[in-house]
Amino acid sequence: METELSRQLGIEHAIFGFTPFPEVAAAITRAGGFGVLGAVRYTAPDDLARDLDRLHRHADGKPYGLDVVMPAKKVEGVTEADVEAMIPAEHRGFVREILARYGVPELAEGEASGWRITGWMEEVARGQLDVAFDYPVKLLANALGSPPADVIERAHDHGVLVAALAGSARHARRHAAAGIDVVVAQGYEAGGHTGEIGSMVLVPEVVEAVAPLPVLAAGGIGSGEQAAAGIALGAQGVWLGSLWLTTEEADLHSLALTAKLLAAGSGDTVRSRALTGKPARQLRTAWTDAWEDGAGPGTLPMPLQGLLVAEAVSRIQKYEVGELLGTPVGQIVGRMTSERSVRAVVDDLTRGFEQAVTRMNRIAGRSAT
Repeated sequence: METELSRQLGIEHAIFGFTPFPEVAAAITRAGGFGVLGAVRYTAPDDLARDLDRLHRHADGKPYGLDVVMPAKKVEGVTEADVEAMIPAEHRGFVREILARYGVPELAEGEASGWRITGWMEEVARGQLDVAFDYPVKLLANALGSPPADVIERAHDHGVLVAALAGSARHARRHAAAGIDVVVAQGYEAGGHTGEIGSMVLVPEVVEAVAPLPVLAAGGIGSGEQAAAGIALGAQGVWLGSLWLTTEEADLHSLALTAKLLAAGSGDTVRSRALTGKPARQLRTAWTDAWEDGAGPGTLPMPLQGLLVAEAVSRIQKYEVGELLGTPVGQIVGRMTSERSVRAVVDDLTRGFEQAVTRMNRIAGRSAT
């Protein structure tokens, strides 16, 4: 699965794997792909440095990248406490009511509420970059589009390519004008924050819009045949996230959640604002249904919603409350039916890719070369 971009980065397969787990990112890289560690959950620079150390040690000298969530426009002087103060009491009461309805226990006194979505904040994201550029990262991806101009310049000064996710050709053109190097065309089927255009339509539109910049196809890709389709549409590789959640190296800290993912079908996800305030595809649960109920107060905009529900999500995950337990995941979840090693997943992707290419060559009347 070689393309011009994979050769530029020095990887065997044009498989880019986004994951919040350093062990998974390292395993993707060792298997010949390109592991990308998601940084949004790291609020302390030391924690990110610890996991980048781990990733670097286990990558066998092969390249890897980092994904941040950074707004293009800088907001001065806004703290997390300032944002917390904007959350209405009605919404806090609604969260308490849902948790009480399903009997979700409180956290122990003094116990931290776990992950909070603060990676979007200017000082947090820039702190992550200060750590990242101490490591030989080869790609910096931004989930909120083009990062600020000075960040792009700083990355380029370090010899780091910059990628930005796009859900439309219009977004992609803005990224190209901002000076990014790679566009990730993320279709409607994808897990997490995603737009409204399906991958089959989106990928060729973005390829045409930003040519000659390389494009990665994302969303609804979980097999080698689907990867071949993305490359046939003009992409120079595929960007996969959901597929790694049920790998043996993933650390979901929840057997119940892993079981739900393995049992879910492709129709068991929903685009909901319940987690962050922006439409994000995730498992459909009683939690997402409650936020869609017209009797409730509705979701808040990002980042208010994420801060509002942070403790609730931590409690749901800790106590594995089945009806409420969920996670961001794409429609490809229907293919995730067994726990496998990252190596086995990559081998399956490359084998399927080869079979698809051979089949198309046969249809075209050519021998496979």
